[in-house]
Amino acid sequence: MPLSPIAGAVIADGGRVLLIRRNAPAGALLWTFPSGKVETGETAHQAAAHEATEEAGVIVAPLVILGGRVHPDTGHRVVYVACRLLSGTAYPASPREVAETRWVRLGKIPELIPAGLHGPVQAYLGGALR
Repeated sequence: MPLSPIAGAVIADGGRVLLIRRNAPAGALLWTFPSGKVETGETAHQAAAHEATEEAGVIVAPLVILGGRVHPDTGHRVVYVACRLLSGTAYPASPREVAETRWVRLGKIPELIPAGLHGPVQAYLGGALR
């Protein structure tokens, strides 16, 4: 049986995007978007929204799927969902999983994610963070 896909919440607000630093890296990946498994009966939109709340303490409205891929560092199928911040201040809401949250400007993303972002996510953020 194939693994459940992972939904990543791409939350852009005020010229920055929300990233979380995981306590345990996923492969070579330490900094990620708030993300987690799409549970049975759940859509990627729903998963992205609940992971944003569970991991970073923010309430978001999922907007559109930006794309998907098999992540080169983790081997997991990932679906990226653009989300609008509705409320909340980001913090490590799940300290067991999340060590830190950070709002990052576009030019600083390579410092935290040296391998770069999925092309459609990078293109979206290029417009959303300008």
